[in-house]
Parts: sequence; structure tokens; C-alpha cells
Amino acid sequence: MKAAAFDYIKADSVSQVITLLSQHGDDARVLAGGQTLMATLNMRLSEPALVIDITGIAALRGIEVRGDVLRIGALATHTQIEESDVVKRHAPLLSDAAPHIAHRAIRNSGTWGGSIAYADPAAEWPACLLALGGTVIVQGPRGERRIAGDDFYTGLYATALQPDEIVIASELPVARPGQWHGVAELARRHGDYAIVGLAASAQRQGGALSAVRLAFMGVATTPWRARRTEQLLEGKVPDEATLALAVASLRAEIDPLPDLTNTPETKRHLAGVLLQRLLAGARA
Repeated sequence: MKAAAFDYIKADSVSQVITLLSQHGDDARVLAGGQTLMATLNMRLSEPALVIDITGIAALRGIEVRGDVLRIGALATHTQIEESDVVKRHAPLLSDAAPHIAHRAIRNSGTWGGSIAYADPAAEWPACLLALGGTVIVQGPRGERRIAGDDFYTGLYATALQPDEIVIASELPVARPGQWHGVAELARRHGDYAIVGLAASAQRQGGALSAVRLAFMGVATTPWRARRTEQLLEGKVPDEATLALAVASLRAEIDPLPDLTNTPETKRHLAGVLLQRLLAGARA
């Protein structure tokens, strides 16, 4: 299929993008990596009057540590994150999650900001953002604002982003000594969206876990945190008894949405399997 006709502008600054969004509103779409937008255009699931290409804006690139946070620019590609030594040192969860994203050609073009803003509940980066307690930085006519990842996702493909704002970067707390993380997915084929996925982090204090964050993919209309199970694990050593309690807690707490081939019961079971696998790793 072919996209419907649209106007195209390659922006050279964030301020130009914001001006165009303010002028055109819902008739405009932002092109970052294009791995989602081009497909929706060609299938005519999206028919904007204007496409604003932001790939030439250098200010939206880069991965760097600023104080106690790791800042990832919106145009950082999945591959750049995967291969970054800075990410490996300060947010190794992302390094482990990146190979799960589609295939190399897509990772070479797809962007961090595009994934965060598109808000696919089965995607890796939104779940990792929640698992690490990250913040999304957006910019609009009123300037910059920071939105906690936990508040950013409001519904299916819906975020707290205003129509005249764009994601310019995200900030993630740098990993501290004793931090544990894990990511696991169950998919039909490598590169497919996960039937169920889990990104997790915690702090080790002796043998016990604290500040536990469990962010699931593919089970709800947004990336979803298992908050009751997180609380159950707080201060606990992840031994066999705790693992059993945590899996039972999760399966009672989670209310997965079905997809075309998997029932809620299947997803509930698989979520428990992933939690058990990751917590066993935390114990080791």
C-alpha cells in the first residue's frame, strides 16, 4: 500500500518543530526513526497533512551521564544504546533489553524517543523506563517539563505528552553498587513482540531486595507495574519460599488482556514463569 499524500518538512531545530505542531495540531506527525510511522502511513492507519522530520536536529542526539542520571537523547537509536559503553556501565538493563528489539535493521534506525512516545505496551523501552524509575523530558511552547515514567503512560498508545510537545530526552538514575536488574521475554520468534515480557530492578542489601520495580510488557494497555508483588518482595531474600509467594501474588494481582493467540490465563501463567526466572537470577 501507499501512504496518502502529505507535506514534508525537515526541521532544523526543536523550536521549529514546536511551532509547526502548534500550527498544525493533530494534522501533523513527527518522524524520528520512522520504524512505526512509515508502516502506519503506508497502511493508512495514519493520514497526516504534514510530516515533520526531526532526524537532523543534533540537540536530540547523545547519551551521557549528567550528575547522578544517564541522559538519553530522543534520537539515540536502539543500536547506539545497545553498543554504548556508558549505558553498559550506568544502565545495564538497557544493554540486556536491546537485543530483544526486533532485528538489526530496525534497531539501526528506530529511536529511543520514538519508542517512548509511541507508547506501545508490548515494547521494551517503555517497560525499562518504568523498571528504572526514569523521567521523560518533553518540550513545548511553554518550555521543558519533566514527567515521571510512572505518570507518562495514560492509556493504549496514549501519553501525558501534549499535542504541541515532543520528547527530547529521558533521564535514568545511574546504577548504584548492589543494584540488580533483569529482563526476560517469551515470544513466538526472536524479534517478535513479546507475548509477555518483564523488566525488573532492585537494590541488594545483604541478601535481601529493596526498591523492587517489576514492569511488564504485553499484559495491559500500558507498560504495567506489579505494585503489590513489589511490596511483597520488599526486604525479602529471594529464596524458594519467597519465589513461590511472589509468583502467587503476581498471578492474583495481574489481569492480562488477551491477544489474537493468547488468553488471559496463558499470559497470567507466563508472567509468573518470567518472574520466577528473574528472581532466581537475583538470588544467584
